[in-house]
Amino acid sequence: MQSEAEINNRLNVWSVSGWIFGTIVFTVGILNLLLVHPVPGIAYLMLSLIYFPLANTYLMKKTGFVIPVIIKVTLGIVLIMFTLGVSDLGDMIDKL
Repeated sequence: MQSEAEINNRLNVWSVSGWIFGTIVFTVGILNLLLVHPVPGIAYLMLSLIYFPLANTYLMKKTGFVIPVIIKVTLGIVLIMFTLGVSDLGDMIDKL
């Protein structure tokens, strides 16, 4: 059985990683909004919300449902691949 300290440590790691990745996706959304087109920018901004722990807590209070970590990780991989491989923002980064 896991101790309370181990559980809190694991929750802190997921919380910090959620803030970091949420901030990255939010930044990509702002860059898309300013440099590419508003539609993908707004989509990235909306998708960044699922990574922030505060949004996760709000979703849990309102619906009783939390997005599983495996879905967040899978979506994160897809977002990174799309941003760097297919999107116009990836082309702009390649030109630098």
